[in-house]
Amino acid sequence: MATEKKLSPRFVATAPEGSHSDGGNLYLRVRPGGSRAWVFRYKAAGKVRELGLGPTHSRGLAEARTIAAAMRNAILNGKDPATVLARTSSAAEKPKTFADCASELIESKRPGWRNAKHAQQWANTLRDYVLPAIGEKPPADVGIADVKAILLPLWATKTETATRVRQRIEAVLDYAAVHGLCDVPNPARWKGCLDKVLPAPRKVTRVAHHAAAPYADVPRITAQLAIQDHVSALALRFIVLTACRSGEARAATWAEIDLQARVWAVPASRMKAGREHRVPLSDAAVAVLAQAQALRRVSTDLIFPGARDGVLSDVAINKVLHAVAPGVTVHGFRSSFRVWAEEQTNFPRSVTEAALAHANQDRVEAAYQRSDLFERRRELMAQWASYCCASR
Repeated sequence: MATEKKLSPRFVATAPEGSHSDGGNLYLRVRPGGSRAWVFRYKAAGKVRELGLGPTHSRGLAEARTIAAAMRNAILNGKDPATVLARTSSAAEKPKTFADCASELIESKRPGWRNAKHAQQWANTLRDYVLPAIGEKPPADVGIADVKAILLPLWATKTETATRVRQRIEAVLDYAAVHGLCDVPNPARWKGCLDKVLPAPRKVTRVAHHAAAPYADVPRITAQLAIQDHVSALALRFIVLTACRSGEARAATWAEIDLQARVWAVPASRMKAGREHRVPLSDAAVAVLAQAQALRRVSTDLIFPGARDGVLSDVAINKVLHAVAPGVTVHGFRSSFRVWAEEQTNFPRSVTEAALAHANQDRVEAAYQRSDLFERRRELMAQWASYCCASR
């Protein structure tokens, strides 16, 4: 039910759900999702009609009153009040939509992302799951019902995707709020909002770990790879011996290698943690590089180039691996290395974690641990290489 009273700017911002009259045919309407908009109500031919004047974030109280006064004057002169709104709307700047805010947010974040792929993933996620439903809506008009309609079809069957979709909707709406385009609690936030209506992601999906070879089988696998001299097999051996991520090795260049110091310096731009990572090279790893050097192409600086001198694909690496170890993943060798180090060596966990380039989640410990433990890691990787090559 509408309440008859003059409104104040503070009341406009905090009014509860419902219709609130400002007098003179002007109403503030607060929807269940929290969005706020102006409405002009009048009678024509014995029927009550309503004209929306736009959301409160686009038009303040004073402007809404001015437009309402012009519309009342139009009625007194026998004219359609909608003509006043049409003139006002054509003169005003087109309000930003959710899609506009999403595009601006992606552009603002782009310089901080390590590669163009991340920006493309954001754009694709929003394009496929979000923009068809709410892309043309002003951010202030997006409510929890809209967010639920997007997430519910995905939540049980594509939980990881749905989680990313939710996070990205939340980010866009936060961006809109910072720029004054909406002033209500974010309907896509998890804590205190969607956690009340959706089950926690971990309860509807099982964590799938990368399939890893038992470390006892790693020497057999490396022995099988050692009898192959093509680029894919060399790249995979290098990955195993350095316990690095596949992408780090596949995109490695000769400029990153210091053979005299026996160090591979992976630049921060290609590291997951965004920090340069120095990898000590064992005798076995240097031997792989020597074989790669013999196959070096003058047209590229990549150590393990693909067929067209581009970065070697993960498909090519997997094909080689599955020929000798079906069902095992390349990333799983990092787990094999981690378990071997835990069960077969006396190296501290900090050394093993540093070898894997894992960021220390303990901020206090990280603040005191300034060293990258390079010399200890050199010892560790030498032992790992010896173990991997033990069967030959």
